[in-house]
Parts: sequence; structure tokens; C-alpha cells
Amino acid sequence: MSKRIIIGITGSIAAFKAIQLISDLVKMNYTIDVLMSESATKFITPLCIQSLTKSKVYVDTFDEEEPATITHVDIAAKAEAFMIVPASANTIAKVAYGMADNMLTCAFLASTCPKIIAPAMNIHMYQNPITQRNIQILKDTGVYFVEPDEGLLACGDVGQGKLASESKLIDALEYVLAPKPLLGKKVLVSAGPTQEAMDPVRYITNHSSGKMGYAVAKAAYNLGADVTLVSGPTYIEKPFNIKIINVMSALQMFETITSISDKQDYLILAAAVGDYRPKNISNEKIKKNDDHMILDLEKNKDILYYLGQHKKDHQILCGFAMETNHLIENAKTKLEKKNCDMIVANNLKVEGAGFETNTNVVTLITKDSIENLDIMSKKDLAYEILERLMKEEDKKC
Repeated sequence: MSKRIIIGITGSIAAFKAIQLISDLVKMNYTIDVLMSESATKFITPLCIQSLTKSKVYVDTFDEEEPATITHVDIAAKAEAFMIVPASANTIAKVAYGMADNMLTCAFLASTCPKIIAPAMNIHMYQNPITQRNIQILKDTGVYFVEPDEGLLACGDVGQGKLASESKLIDALEYVLAPKPLLGKKVLVSAGPTQEAMDPVRYITNHSSGKMGYAVAKAAYNLGADVTLVSGPTYIEKPFNIKIINVMSALQMFETITSISDKQDYLILAAAVGDYRPKNISNEKIKKNDDHMILDLEKNKDILYYLGQHKKDHQILCGFAMETNHLIENAKTKLEKKNCDMIVANNLKVEGAGFETNTNVVTLITKDSIENLDIMSKKDLAYEILERLMKEEDKKC
């Protein structure tokens, strides 16, 4: 179902970035009302935005189409979220003190939906104690801020002030729009591959991208959970506002997870952990001497098995299984042996499933059910997994 949101654009050089954001949100099926300050029209035109949203862009507070309707109140009442992007220091100051002197600030003051502000300005303007005080005032009223990134600014200065990346902005929007059934819950998610060093140059690993685990962590955060993501080495952009602990080896992942597992309500192990590691790690690069080499391996500790053996009564434990044959049989065995509440199983040979894809095709296996899901994005699948795990938790209550 389409979500209706307001995007407010203010007078910042970063205003041009709102164009791409709006374009992408329209493709994601959002219905968007755009409000612009007069200063914003000096950087981009309302016509440009209207061509994307296919609806009127509002600038003038007194531009009323229907005499019986107060436009800024009507638009605010329909919105499910309100995002000012980019937000100038001037507009932040106005809304912090309830000033309603243009269409954007009037609607912001009239709206009761979740609000997001994404500042973009010169580093000294942003760090000025006055601006920081205004930001804190808004935070104290429940406004969600997407802090600016650091980098080379349009003015030539280097530092914090760049508009946050589009992915962070979309993450923030999805967060404020999502229900919060996991509020108060602690969720630990593992993701990505592990790397087992052979020497200073080489290591053993697998093809895991970490996409599934990262999607689960983001979904759990959106649903209100306090999330800790234990991640092997990946190239994925770090999720917005989620605590991340980076590890390399299976042993590091074992020690990290087991040191904090007792404090968690949900343990979701999506990482592809290496089963074996080299018994001896060479301090020097292993030279190529023969046509072959023998690598002596030893078994890594089984994280999922350990957690299953030490699971508390209230905890929910979810493992993942990737197979190339006998999927259901092997996954059911893993469920029982590891004392899991659910196994997410997928066959590497099924089209749309497996490593590095943006989609997955899985079977969800619990002690009393086997559910085959159709192909879907890993983002959507993450919510499906969490919904089933919440049902498993309900059974324990």
C-alpha cells in the first residue's frame, strides 16, 4: 500500500539531491507532497519536482486552490511522515521555535505525523552552538534527525555538513513509518562471511555477501528493537543507527557473540561461518614450491550449537541453512541438533536464491511447521522472518 509523505525542501545547495531522492521514492510507490521554501526555488524549480510527483508543488502559504480547504493543514493531516531534506540552519531555527512564516513551516507546525530533518550546511553553521541548541530542541520533541555526512562542502570547507546519503534518508523514512512490535527487545544478528588466515597474504573464506543478515538487522531496528549486528568482512554500507561489531575469523565471531548472547531476546545467526581454519598460521608468506600443497585444518567452534545448548527460556534462536540437496531433511536435522526455534533454509541451486543476490527463496522450518515462501527481496524476507519469530515467542508466553 502506498504511503503518503511530505518532503520539504529548503534553501541549500544540496537541494538538487532531493530531486533524485523524490524520483526514487516515487518508484518505491510513495505518494509525495512537496513543499518548498522561497529560497529553495533559487536552487531548483517547482516544475522539475512536479514532473516527478505529478502533483502540485507548494511554495506560497496563501496559494489556496479550494476556498473551503486550508491547504497546509489539509496536506499535513494526510501525511504519514514529514521529511525536511535538505534542512537549512534558517528553517531548523524557525521550526524549533514554532515560527510559521511560509508554506513549509506552517505545514510542519500543523502536522502530527513522525518528522525527519536532514540538515545540510556549512560545517561552522552546523556546529554553531545556536544551531546545535535548535537541533536539540527539536530532538526533545521527538523529531528524528539524520546527521550530515563529512566531506568536501560546496563552500570549500571540509567537515560535517554534507547531506546524508540517500540510503540513510530512505532508512530513516522506513524507520519512522514502521510499527514497533519489537520495542524493548534486544536482537543480535550475525552476517557476512568469516576469513581464516593462512599467512599474511592468503585466507580461506566463502561467497557470502552479508546482504541477508544486514536486511534482518535493519528490519529489526525498524520494528523498534535494540539491534547489535556482528559482521564479518563485507562491502555493504553500514546500516544507519545500528550498533555494529566487526570481526574477521570464526573464533572472533564466536567470542563476540557468546560474550553478549545472554543479554539478547532474539539471536538470529545469518552469517556464513567457516567450519574449519588452518591449524597453523604462517608468519611469512607461504612460498610456491610444489605442484600442490597440504593444508592442515582444524574445526571451528559451532556458534549456533553453543547458543542452542545455553539458550534461556525466553530467548528465540534462529539459524540459517544453505544446501545443494536434501534441503528439508538437513534443515530439520539442524533445527533439532542445534535446539533452534526456526531454521531459514534455502537451496543454492534455486534461481533467485543464494549468495550475493538481492532476492531469496526460502523454507521456514520450526518444530511444528514447514513453510515454503515464494521468491522475494531479502528486504521483504527479513520482515517475514521476524514476523514468524515473533509468533514463536508468543508460543512461549
